[in-house]
Amino acid sequence: MRSPLANNSAPETQPVPNAPYVKPAGAFDEAFDEGRQPRAHWQQLLEHIGRLGTDGMDDRYRRAQRILRDDGATYDLNNDPLSPSVWSLDIIPNVISSAEWAFVEQGLAQRSTLFELIYRDLYGEQQLLKQGIVPSEIVFADPGFLRQCHGMHLPGTKALILHAVDLVRGENGQFVAIGDRTQSPSGSGYALENRTVVSRVMPGLFRDSNVLRLSAFFQTLRQTLAGLVSHKTDNPRVVVLTPGAYSSTYFEHAYLANHLGYPLVQGGDLTVRNGKVWMKSLNGLSPVDVILRRLDDSFCDQAELRADSMLGVPGLLEVARNGNVVLANPLGSGVLEAPGLLAFLPDICQFLLGQSLQLPSVRTWWCGNPQDYDYVVNHLDQLIIKPTYRSFASRSIYGHSLDAKARAETLAMLAKNPAGYVAQCYIPGSQAPIWHEQRLEGRPGILRTFTVATKNGYSVMPGGLSRVAESTAEVIVTKLSGSRSKDTWILSDKPEVEQSAVTEFPRDEAQVTNLPSRVIENLFWFGRYAERAEVSLRLMRTIFKQLNGVEPLPPESRNILLQALSQVTGCLPGFTENEELLEHPNDELATLVTDHERAGSIKANLQAMLACGEQVKEMLSADTRIILNELRDHIHEVDRAYTHGLPSVPEESLDGLVTTLLALSGLNNESMLRGMDWMFQEIGRRTERALLTATLLKATLGKPLPGMQQQLILESLLLSVEALISFRRRYRTGTRIEFGLDLLMIDLSNPRSLIYQVNQLRKYLNELPRNESMTSGLSPENRLIIKSLNDIQLADLAQLAHVDHRHRSRASLQQLMSQIIEQLEQFTSLLSDKYFDHTAGPQQLIKAKWKAEL
Repeated sequence: MRSPLANNSAPETQPVPNAPYVKPAGAFDEAFDEGRQPRAHWQQLLEHIGRLGTDGMDDRYRRAQRILRDDGATYDLNNDPLSPSVWSLDIIPNVISSAEWAFVEQGLAQRSTLFELIYRDLYGEQQLLKQGIVPSEIVFADPGFLRQCHGMHLPGTKALILHAVDLVRGENGQFVAIGDRTQSPSGSGYALENRTVVSRVMPGLFRDSNVLRLSAFFQTLRQTLAGLVSHKTDNPRVVVLTPGAYSSTYFEHAYLANHLGYPLVQGGDLTVRNGKVWMKSLNGLSPVDVILRRLDDSFCDQAELRADSMLGVPGLLEVARNGNVVLANPLGSGVLEAPGLLAFLPDICQFLLGQSLQLPSVRTWWCGNPQDYDYVVNHLDQLIIKPTYRSFASRSIYGHSLDAKARAETLAMLAKNPAGYVAQCYIPGSQAPIWHEQRLEGRPGILRTFTVATKNGYSVMPGGLSRVAESTAEVIVTKLSGSRSKDTWILSDKPEVEQSAVTEFPRDEAQVTNLPSRVIENLFWFGRYAERAEVSLRLMRTIFKQLNGVEPLPPESRNILLQALSQVTGCLPGFTENEELLEHPNDELATLVTDHERAGSIKANLQAMLACGEQVKEMLSADTRIILNELRDHIHEVDRAYTHGLPSVPEESLDGLVTTLLALSGLNNESMLRGMDWMFQEIGRRTERALLTATLLKATLGKPLPGMQQQLILESLLLSVEALISFRRRYRTGTRIEFGLDLLMIDLSNPRSLIYQVNQLRKYLNELPRNESMTSGLSPENRLIIKSLNDIQLADLAQLAHVDHRHRSRASLQQLMSQIIEQLEQFTSLLSDKYFDHTAGPQQLIKAKWKAEL
């Protein structure tokens, strides 16, 4: 059937009269009824799509993709910061009426209450096991059941803070729960991002549709987290714990941390000392009260759980047991995700709540029960086989898709370990319309819903994260990856009542300005790598211009410039020891531009800078992310230009990279607040520029040349640092080395001079936090900077320019620059030790006197 939207007509296109795709067999259709007419709550949306037409929808789809990319909404970096996978979003929302949602909402609140009680019972009195409601094998054989958490006291009225439930619709349209996420439920941040994007590309429709807002859910989450330690403090220190930038859901972690206003930390940012959890921060060690974790249970503590984990905090579980930190969700909640529990959930609900389960779960048989096992063996082609216990590597087996051999293998697997498997009814996901290849098509979908604990129960997000399959060949959506997401609209009959003013929480100024050491370290290196790439690019462009100039470049001048490039990039020995390379430099120059595996190359530095940016994604502004995306595009353009070696006009191919880096630097200077994040990025930039300027002066002017060749070197050096025009205006026809050193070394009005960088470092150091226990007097890093400043100011330019004819070099200049470089490198080491590492001696994880001190 041809879609009515296939016509590229103007806004007067007729509204959609009926379904543009065939009715799915055995599945519910979200948008169209049995007569293939739009359902009432979909009518307004479908009419709006019809009025937009194909061109209008395509335009909005492109705008949505651009917004997602600019927001940094990636799903998986794939270990390549140049090509992150952008979050897939279909711009047509999934629409649910408020009347239908009211029933779902009640069922979700009851289900979360039930799972909270299950958690408390399994780690408490274990009445479910003692009364035979749940077989012991279901719990004790589950790796998700952590015996270390048994008897652990949890503050607050609710142990389970967040709960996510995956829902599908049966053929009759009834929602059925097929799975629960209780360790670190993901998806709520993506749901919020989807809402932000769709409301921006379809603002009028969103505004007129009476869609229930999501903001109250996140405000409730914030209040709940603060209330977890209200018995101890009115101003809790809350952090969001993430596995890191290469987690598939890292964007969501950064997005939630920003939205909630909490620091985003990794396991290495936290440490256990004296029975408490501390964040390694710019100001030293800062106490942590609540951890909103995005790590699965087993990775959270290397001391008591997985010893091979690189993501957790050794000793964290012991601190939680002692009540000195609260985790949301609590450790051990992974046992609640076991598919085996669903087989007993109706009985559990009656036992713990005295109620029937309002929101039904998918029909489940546990093969450890002989009767259930017989049923599964005889009805295998109608069922889905799953492991009893959920794990990262677990997979489902669809009975209807098995051939004779696979069926026999599955039956043998069940017979070998029946208690290790469950079977569930196969429920194809309901069909939802998506925009694909300029028309509406149907795809099976699934809805992930979210609840958050309150004092009196659970609050349900009015909506959730809808996901649909990318192709018609898929019949069920099982993972966040490899699927397309949708915003979920719950439509009200009337405009939503304006929310009351957001509750103000007391703010600890130290907490607001304090940053994890990892964050400032990445910002420091972000600045350093950006400066390395820029200086290398400028010098590379200058060399290309000189090599391709009208006048031939003398071999001596050429050799010094090429050798300087090897020293500035650090790609040694390079041109410094290879005469053949000096005669035929093209291949080496191309490699220095595009070889990302060669440390020090331009592409390697840019990739390293982008990787640092991904590590601190939550600290970057929207404009910064846009510029970084433009930088990625320019890198790909350069790769294409250098496919067959140096292009015909190689210097022009680098212009886009230089201007983008300049835009990034300008944005940081003009738009960033002068906080510690900006400060350390600037310290990184100034340190690297000082090091490279000293290296350039030493490499280019340290070896004397005859008059015209020396002038070419000086002019090339000035050109590479954008100072040639200023030099000519100031000194007219003079080209003496002293004049160049005056401008590049000791001129405080030149923002690229050596003294300017060191002077800026001195100013920034005076604004950094000082350890209160530190004795009065200058710190070691201050001494080094002041010494470098004095060395530059006291330098005799005539002496520096003097040629030692015996050694055929400017020995004084080389010696001074070597000394400055050594002092700056010592400075970076001291800075790292003081503000990034916070190293301390070994400590016991458990001390008997801790509890007495609490």
